[in-house]
Amino acid sequence: MIYGDKKTGILVQGATGKQGEFHIGLMNTYAREVGGRGVIAGVTPGKGGQQVHGVPVYNTVKEAMREHDVTASVIFVPAGAAADSIIEEANGGIETIVAITEHIPVHDTMKAIAYAQAQGSVVIGPNCPGLLTPGEVKMGIMPSGLFSRGSVGVISRSGTLTYEVVDELTRAGIGQSTVIGIGGDPVIGQTFMDVLERFEKDPQTKAVVLIGEVGGNLEEEGAKSTDLPIVAYIAGKSAPPDKRMGHAGAIVEGGEGDARSKIARLKKNGVPVASRPSEIPEMVRALFRTC
Repeated sequence: MIYGDKKTGILVQGATGKQGEFHIGLMNTYAREVGGRGVIAGVTPGKGGQQVHGVPVYNTVKEAMREHDVTASVIFVPAGAAADSIIEEANGGIETIVAITEHIPVHDTMKAIAYAQAQGSVVIGPNCPGLLTPGEVKMGIMPSGLFSRGSVGVISRSGTLTYEVVDELTRAGIGQSTVIGIGGDPVIGQTFMDVLERFEKDPQTKAVVLIGEVGGNLEEEGAKSTDLPIVAYIAGKSAPPDKRMGHAGAIVEGGEGDARSKIARLKKNGVPVASRPSEIPEMVRALFRTC
């Protein structure tokens, strides 16, 4: 498993908030279904001693780490405190940090991710739906009912498009190895390239669906970095220049990062690009026939 499995113990920051409480329940429902550990500790300053769905809550990450074997975390704290939460978790030695929070100031994100990397921690996000390895572990907010176990990895900048593509794959009988939402902000932790490096080492993953959008060049960099067979889909062909489209990183500036140029470069590098999500399952089957 590339970021976690059934044995992974998860900590949730912002455990007693509305979102934290709700998703602890869903993550642990999934953990029970697959025989995993799920969320074993929560953190909310000033709420230590409480429980959320039977999960003990602590005031600090350090306190939680003294009592539990935690290797991954999911952050549901408000934007103003999210960077400090990433730093606190990295300082505590948590290996994988999933930051769901959106609207974190870019400078704060840069500082927190740089600190986490220096401590040897991996940050997924921010402004992401997290990850799900079917039959193993769920970290974040992805709707588990859409997923099925298989050999196709999915990496995406868009949460809702991720769900649509996974649903298309599952309905077509094509299961997924791991699905990761890397986030739509200008500065993120794990990039397409980083995740593809992990997929290359994962014996379960035989092909990858890459879901991108306008802005930047992370999709092209990732596609060029791997020998895994890839199918891509790029959202935002009608996006106007110099206007942010939903995600903070989804903006075409100075004629760079528009969907058509991304698609052209991907195709030039031999990557088939779907025109719509419904085309992806057949394109994945075509990859398997030619591999």
